[in-house]
Amino acid sequence: MKSGRKMMGFAALALVLILAFGATAMASGTTGSTDVATAVENTWKDASAQIKTVVNNVVFPCIDLILGVFFFGKLGMAYFDYRKHGQFEWAGPAILFACLLFTLTAPAYLWSILGI
Repeated sequence: MKSGRKMMGFAALALVLILAFGATAMASGTTGSTDVATAVENTWKDASAQIKTVVNNVVFPCIDLILGVFFFGKLGMAYFDYRKHGQFEWAGPAILFACLLFTLTAPAYLWSILGI
C-alpha cells in the first residue's frame, strides 16, 4: 500500500511539473501566422545546403575509407586462402568493390534524386 501511494505521488509530481514547465510550440512568421509547416520548410531550405556539404565532405569519405580498408583486407585474405586451398573466392571482394564504387559515385547523383 505504501509503494502504491509513493508511485501515485511521483505520478502527480510529474504531471504538475509537465503542466508547469510545458509550453505549446507555436511558429511565428513575419506575417503573424502560426503555421508550423512553413517554419519547418524554411528551416529545411536553410539547412539543406549545410547538410549536403557535411555529407559530401565528411560522411561519404569516411564510408569510402572504411570500405576501402575492408576491400583490400578481404582481397588479401582471399589471396592467402587461394595460396592455401587453391581456389580464389571472389564473392567477398566483389561485393565490397561494388559497394565502394557505389559510395564513390553516390554524391554525383544522390542529391539530384533527393531534389536538393
